[in-house]
Amino acid sequence: MGKNRYLVALGSNVRHVRYGPPRGVLAAAMKALDHGRYAVIACSPVIESAPLGPSRRRYANAVAIVRTKRMPDEMLHKLQKIEHRFGRRRTGRAWGARVLDLDIVLWNGGAWAQDDLVIPHPAFRERRFVLDPATKIARQWRDPLTNLTVGQLQGRLTKARHASR
Repeated sequence: MGKNRYLVALGSNVRHVRYGPPRGVLAAAMKALDHGRYAVIACSPVIESAPLGPSRRRYANAVAIVRTKRMPDEMLHKLQKIEHRFGRRRTGRAWGARVLDLDIVLWNGGAWAQDDLVIPHPAFRERRFVLDPATKIARQWRDPLTNLTVGQLQGRLTKARHASR
């Protein structure tokens, strides 16, 4: 199937006419990811999280490990095609409600920066809605920029939250 493995974050906070509530959207998105030259080899449990920015709807979030021969730019194209099929339209407005958001968080090839794609995802280290589910399936994956594991990053974020209370 391929040697590249990607940690992909999934999020939804809008009901879909066909797939139902956000949890149903994520289940359908997992199936869409596990197709053709792409294989989902692990899925985290779905969690709920508060929205970032102006959206008032809570998100359903999960992560998946996807294996493929494809390089990151091809993987990004695949994720954007899936988002589009689910009704996502890129309006340029950040943080709005969305039926489906798919982001490459990490990949086994290290760091990548080309055009509109930067891996590791620039904000994943501060996002519990990514790190909490990621620790369930990719705890030992390393951030190539800090050399910390996903588990260590999640632990630091959790500790920082407790210390600030």
